[in-house]
Amino acid sequence: MKMVKSLILGSAAGLIAMSGAQAADLPVKAKAVEYVRICSLYGAGFYYIPGTDTCIKLGGYLRVDVLANTNSDASGNIAGAGGANNRFTNGFTWRSREDLNIDTRTATEYGVVRTFFDATFSWTDDTFAGNGNGATVYGALGSGNTIVGAPNNATSGAVAGGTLGVYYAFIQFAGFTMGKAVSQFSTPWQNYPGNNFDGLVGGGGTVTGVNQFSYTADFGNGVSGTLSAQDPTQYYQAGVNNLSAGGAFGTSDYAGTMAPDFVGMIRVDQAWGLFQASVAAHDNHVAYYGGTELTGHPADKWGWAGQLAVSIKNIPTGAGDTINLQGVYTDGATRYNIQDLSQAGAVTIFSGTNNPLAYQSVGVGFAPDTVFVAGGSQQLIQTWGMRGAYTHNWNPYWNTSVYGAWAAVQYNGTAKTLLCGIGGVGGTIRATFGTGVTTCNPDYNIGQVGIITRWTPVKNLTFSGDLTWEALDQKFAGLAAQGSAVSTIGKPPTLYELKDQNQFTLLLRAQRNW
Repeated sequence: MKMVKSLILGSAAGLIAMSGAQAADLPVKAKAVEYVRICSLYGAGFYYIPGTDTCIKLGGYLRVDVLANTNSDASGNIAGAGGANNRFTNGFTWRSREDLNIDTRTATEYGVVRTFFDATFSWTDDTFAGNGNGATVYGALGSGNTIVGAPNNATSGAVAGGTLGVYYAFIQFAGFTMGKAVSQFSTPWQNYPGNNFDGLVGGGGTVTGVNQFSYTADFGNGVSGTLSAQDPTQYYQAGVNNLSAGGAFGTSDYAGTMAPDFVGMIRVDQAWGLFQASVAAHDNHVAYYGGTELTGHPADKWGWAGQLAVSIKNIPTGAGDTINLQGVYTDGATRYNIQDLSQAGAVTIFSGTNNPLAYQSVGVGFAPDTVFVAGGSQQLIQTWGMRGAYTHNWNPYWNTSVYGAWAAVQYNGTAKTLLCGIGGVGGTIRATFGTGVTTCNPDYNIGQVGIITRWTPVKNLTFSGDLTWEALDQKFAGLAAQGSAVSTIGKPPTLYELKDQNQFTLLLRAQRNW
């Protein structure tokens, strides 16, 4: 019995030892590793980049625009084939766009280091134009390789591939902003006090960013100030026009860039709304009177711009209702009023006429920074402008904005003499348009009024309809002889009545933010 008992206990002990050894050989479940951690320091949507103390956020939108009665997604039919109002004028223009932005932030002993990048990928309908024999070519949206056998050697790559736009690419550190960002002159709403329409006059723009080196000081209680040097060449050169080079308004005659634009801005941002004052200085640096150094050149002339803006919140008409207003004056710095996405600085609109001596009517307006003739000095062009909007929220899903803008362009006495001559004799405009011009005055006004309604059925998905009316109030009268240049948009070289013009644009948009 003792032997049996010993065998049983020994066998049990062996089995326990064996099972323990086998258990030791089994894999042990590893502790869960948090590869991606939420970063709550900078708001929703930020995550830590694994293995670093840098937070990153991805964002963007997908947008589809359909516009009626325009050849441009940015502005109405006020120039080129769009302004021709004939068979080269698009009944609609379509654009599909994807936007991607990358925001990174890292806390340091000097404060937050931030980088921001924003790019767009777009497909946009193109515009047609005559080539002199009644045929048309669907022009490329950018550069590409020539298609062998294609009409007029059309290029490939750009149309089928769409276009890439780099909007923002900047670093922010210790109050400094370095890189491509919205100009410090612009308001927080940029070109959009309440609208989707891109082409409003009446203030600074650079929706797509401008290279700059800026410093912002925070004085507390919502008060801040910024000093900035920014690139003038991409968006802030309206033209330094050499009238001796030919044409009614001359030809732009820029030299190399010698100085940045200098911008100063003060902003008060509090619960009631916002107030901002901006100023800018702009160097007009001209090349030569003629084709070589021996012809001489005019001296540089600095232009400037000033802008005041206000935003009022918590209006009694409804929760979230706002009023945004701004006004601007420029002297030799036209783009700070007639901004880069507006074509209102070079207006040519055709329409019908009741004058039996004219083929059709045309409205003309041109707004460079300066004009000059060989041997003379630059004459600065002055402009005034304003834009604003009132936005009312009907409920959490629907809102409507009513908006408007206005800009006036004025030439000084010397500039008008150069353009129009004295007593109806001389001047580049009369030389180009002919003696049928009874009133020669290059000043003009342009006004814009619109209404937009937005529907947001679910969060971050919005459908909108935006109707804009634009009117040109030009100061010319009589008949203008339009030369062979108008044949590129299907117009015959003949007499046209000089007349005020207007047009409508409808923008329908669907946008999903993410």
